Amino acid sequence: MRIDRAGWPFLVVPLGPAAVLAALGRVGGPRWARLAAWPFLALSAYMALFFRDPQRRCDVVPPSSDEVLAPADGVVMVAGEPQPGVAPEGDWQQVSVFLSVVDVHVNRAPYRGRISEYSYQPGSFLAAYRKESAHRNERSELWVRDGDRTVVFRQIVGVLARRIVTRVGVGAQVATGERIGLMKFGSRMDVFVPRGCTVTVAQGQRVRGGETVIARWSAPH
Repeated sequence: MRIDRAGWPFLVVPLGPAAVLAALGRVGGPRWARLAAWPFLALSAYMALFFRDPQRRCDVVPPSSDEVLAPADGVVMVAGEPQPGVAPEGDWQQVSVFLSVVDVHVNRAPYRGRISEYSYQPGSFLAAYRKESAHRNERSELWVRDGDRTVVFRQIVGVLARRIVTRVGVGAQVATGERIGLMKFGSRMDVFVPRGCTVTVAQGQRVRGGETVIARWSAPH
């Protein structure tokens, strides 16, 4: 199983005390030493689960130029009309995906093109499923343009998340579904598409990053 490089420190560090405690238990030490090793092993296993980076369909088959893909795994919170005061200036539709602590947290570009704008906004750490988190929480925002098509997407931290990792910047050329970063420990991603797109998901639907089509351009490119 592939692990995102940001996860290796979290995965390896708990193994140190686990190994020491297990060794103490093997050489006639107290039985509690062996038992105490298990929580550290469980924590390391969870970190491997959290930072897993599975291959997705977009890694093998290039998506259609008319498809906007889910940027992450999770449950759709918003699909269609944007939440008040959340969307960028302009006329947009919104798709928001809530990532629980057991979902894959690798983030992917929802659409192809050149990153024309990037911004980072410090903020609060409200629960990511609350609508206020979209404009009050710490977040990054990226604009990707391909010709006359523009898609905006945001990485927004949650109550447990304390760091956004964004591995692309202004001028970078990204493919639809390409890995662009991750968020650590529970979060949400918002995608804003123009009215020229048809939103193809519904609130409450589970989506898979890099696979589920969340919107489709209605007019030819």
